[in-house]
Amino acid sequence: MPGARKTIRINRAPVLTLWAAVVAQRLGFDWEEALTLGRAVAGLNAYAKGVSIGLFQPTPKGVKERRQRLRPAETFSVDLLHRAVPAIHTDQGVRALEKDKPADPASVQRYLEGKFKDALPEVCEAMRSLAASYPPRELAAEAYRLYERFRPAVPAGRRGWGAAGELDLDAIEALAG
Repeated sequence: MPGARKTIRINRAPVLTLWAAVVAQRLGFDWEEALTLGRAVAGLNAYAKGVSIGLFQPTPKGVKERRQRLRPAETFSVDLLHRAVPAIHTDQGVRALEKDKPADPASVQRYLEGKFKDALPEVCEAMRSLAASYPPRELAAEAYRLYERFRPAVPAGRRGWGAAGELDLDAIEALAG
């Protein structure tokens, strides 16, 4: 449509959160389930990036304590964008675990609305078109590589931590085309 916004200045975390949620929905999760899984993927990705640039250091004691708090019989893993997301079944459906508790989808929705503002419907539509252009099995395998092709460009290393870049909706639409 003429005059429509084609780029949005935003950092990568909300973009990855939304993309992972859209992919999860395309793979069969309902939207509320997908929102929690999307936030978990972005959190796991941020943690891995933080470790790789020296911002975080996992300790054997911390890993052991976290593992002991989780009860394997009650939790399971969802593979999404090449991340193993810890999840649990609740009365409301599947929820990613956040600090060992089921994540709140309404909180994730508010986060996305706050970050994308009035562009959220447009970005979501572009991402859903891209996800729909792939059969689910192929999307599951390629989703992270697709994200790497449209994510906002930011400086490498510590300089890029939390930095905003331009999300180009034309790039997302071109990938779907």
